[in-house]
Amino acid sequence: MSKKTFGSGHFGEWIEDEFGLPAYYYTCNQINDPKAITPLNEKLRSNREHLHQVGNDRLVGVASNFGYIQVRQDEGCPKFLNDYDPEHNQFAGGFGYLVDGENVLSTFYSGNEESFDRIFGIGYFRKIVKSHNLSVDQVIFAPYGDDPFLISQVTISNNTEQSKDLRWIEYWGCKMIQFSAVAYWRAWGNKDLSSMNIKRREFSSHFSHEFKLIGNTGLLDAKHFQGRKEKNKKNTPKPVYESINSIQTFLISLNGPIEDFSTDGFEFFGKGGVEFPDGVKGNLPSNLDTKNDKSAMIVEKKLHLKPNESRTLYFAYGYLPNGFFFDHILESYKKEIYNQWEYSVKSWKRNIVKLTIPKEAWVERETIWHNYYLRSAMTFDDYFKEHILSQGHVYQYIMGTQIAARDPLQHALPFIFCEPKIVKEIIRYILKTVKEDGEIPYGVIGNGMIIPLPIFPSDLELWVLWVTSEYIIATRDKGFLKEGIPLYPLYGKEVKTSTILKMLIVFYNHFTEITGTGKHGLQRISTGDWNDGAVMGFVPEEKQEEVRTHGESILNTTMAIYVLSKFAELLSFVENFDMVDKVINYAESLKKAVKVQWNEKWFKRAWFTDELGWIGDDILWLEPQPWAIIGDAVENNWIPVLTNNIDKLLRKPSKIGARILSKDIDDINREVGMRVNGGIWPSINGTLIWALSQLNAEMAWDEWKKNTLAFHAEAFPDIWYGIWSGPDTYNSDLSKYAGQTHFFEYLITGDSKDKKIMLEDPFGLNWTDFPVMNLHPHAWPLYNIIHLIGAKFTKEGLEFSPSLPEEIYDFSSPLLGFKKSEDVYSGWYDPLVEGNWKVSLKLEYDELNQFVKLEVNDLENEINIEGEQIVFYGKSELKKPLRWKLRKS
Repeated sequence: MSKKTFGSGHFGEWIEDEFGLPAYYYTCNQINDPKAITPLNEKLRSNREHLHQVGNDRLVGVASNFGYIQVRQDEGCPKFLNDYDPEHNQFAGGFGYLVDGENVLSTFYSGNEESFDRIFGIGYFRKIVKSHNLSVDQVIFAPYGDDPFLISQVTISNNTEQSKDLRWIEYWGCKMIQFSAVAYWRAWGNKDLSSMNIKRREFSSHFSHEFKLIGNTGLLDAKHFQGRKEKNKKNTPKPVYESINSIQTFLISLNGPIEDFSTDGFEFFGKGGVEFPDGVKGNLPSNLDTKNDKSAMIVEKKLHLKPNESRTLYFAYGYLPNGFFFDHILESYKKEIYNQWEYSVKSWKRNIVKLTIPKEAWVERETIWHNYYLRSAMTFDDYFKEHILSQGHVYQYIMGTQIAARDPLQHALPFIFCEPKIVKEIIRYILKTVKEDGEIPYGVIGNGMIIPLPIFPSDLELWVLWVTSEYIIATRDKGFLKEGIPLYPLYGKEVKTSTILKMLIVFYNHFTEITGTGKHGLQRISTGDWNDGAVMGFVPEEKQEEVRTHGESILNTTMAIYVLSKFAELLSFVENFDMVDKVINYAESLKKAVKVQWNEKWFKRAWFTDELGWIGDDILWLEPQPWAIIGDAVENNWIPVLTNNIDKLLRKPSKIGARILSKDIDDINREVGMRVNGGIWPSINGTLIWALSQLNAEMAWDEWKKNTLAFHAEAFPDIWYGIWSGPDTYNSDLSKYAGQTHFFEYLITGDSKDKKIMLEDPFGLNWTDFPVMNLHPHAWPLYNIIHLIGAKFTKEGLEFSPSLPEEIYDFSSPLLGFKKSEDVYSGWYDPLVEGNWKVSLKLEYDELNQFVKLEVNDLENEINIEGEQIVFYGKSELKKPLRWKLRKS
């Protein structure tokens, strides 16, 4: 057997599909392979289930290795449109049955098939089943763009020498289940998370179903809540924890009529269940009268195939958002359905951030895949009227929360370089959650409901100031600052509005005056900073209010030094000079204060109270160290000491990126080496890669690679998550379960002490309960490429200080390009407005003097060396980038 492609792991292999894009050929028989088992809460998911994301800009299909797909959409409230509840004959959907007399081929995976291939692709999930000289090739794909449905493309082949009369039965469920945070809190309050989905399903059972035929091509299901009037249908919607509004889902044939149908899923599956449903034995009843939660959408098409003939059927399954109509969203697909899959998949090649290194071909695969997973997680929130990139993972799919506000902003960072409209939507979304007092809420649940938890992180303003400043300086989109934003709750006669620039100033004032500094001149910590448990997880409950009032965060302080300097640069760029000196002076005061907290080894982490003192004096906490470097708060003679300690204590012990602590903390109620007690966090390591790129090129590049999916798959090939997607944190080498993500050891030991730890946990769930589709491990590797090529945007233009230690590489994005070969550096810059830009390229002195020719927009220019930089100017126009090339010979 040939060696697998680098980064493939145990469960399959990375391949290139017929469209020239990466795909994961999943080969594991999870039914029989013990390596497929994941320790988790089996009341929530099967411990043998592995998941892949099939999404576009509006919905997310969560595809299972068992062959079914659940469709998530966030309008009304985040939910699955089609629940998977085998005990009640609800099997989600996205599969079907080919019936040839007594022989039945199913695209639901049972493990007993003669031949069953599964491919996780960019925008699709493909299943190829062969038996009895028949084959079914089913591709479920999300049309590229903003359309609210998936397409099921089913190619049926008769590989015999006889004609065949066959039936294809397409199944999709339509009982929805909302991701109710209220149900999660109540279940965990009772210390029994297994009751969470019971409560969510009880709520769903209050919806009745009203089915209609769509001509002769499919079914429409309108769901109506029984007992209460609908809300949020008017122009002045109100926030709700759970939505009782009607929703319409449909299943329709896109190429020709259907012959029969059924709306009773319970009866269809009967006693035979999903593997041998009773309904395939005879004709479907063509009933429209199912009203309860036994309902489903099942349609049948009959086909006559000659010997060795194939035919392809097309179906669309989705929902109708307010203001959408069938004719509008489906007509174009019916006309050009035969090439829609190819068109959709190839569209993912456009508008992406990509790094190509000839010596390491897997790097390009990884960046293309990250682009897909990041954007295809997007959904639309109809309360805030914006698209959103939530954390996903356990936060969204188990807890039912969109937390915290900092997270979507991080996810937006790569889109600065490839899709500005997404960045602006994410910023608008966060701003629309803010009330007049300027406090940014921790997060959102339900439909427009601010999360009612006593959590007030002190860093949220920084993320908005940073991302907005970074976006505008990079793209030159000054007009964005003038946009009007309605303040929360957004609707009604008395709603107030502000502009984005005014809101940024309010955030600055809130951060500096309301949160402010403590007795050491450091930013106060409130209930926490990036580490939401920095106070609640480390401080006794009776002392938390005192810490909230007086405690200080070195992480916030070091981050603020950089962010506020960037904000000052933005203010100068838009000629708001009145505040520039004020912002710069505040940042400088923080820099002075933080330098006092250097302990000759590293920076401390936080100060709580006179009684509790400092944390991070005897243990190295990673979080504040990178920001201190990025913000230039580290004296030159400290840099080797800090870098060496980070490398020795945090980086070298770990195969998959630096851990957050140099050793575990005994008195914290978190498992050793997991989560904030010494785990590995891609979002924090993203800042580390950025910092190291300014100090040590080899170390930065090594850290970037360690944080990739490929390196995780090579280091821990028997862990399925971490190969094509992953969580927000991995267990470090400090843990007995290194390379995995958090789970309660009670699941393995059954020990009463371990059960006590589980019951006292603030979340009460395993990260393994949904260990993929977190966006941090997809967003940060893309954004960090900018730091590896040393790109920095300034008021006048941009600067390059490339540190990527490779002889040949090519970075490309719609906004910016940078390419290095043996004899040539070249690039482009394409901002949203035209201008004449200053470009500088900083290199080693010996290399600077090797260049003989400079071309700017195809015109030869004189090479101007200023110190360690080559400096030149060039003009960009709308849709006509500034292009440049430097040659050595």
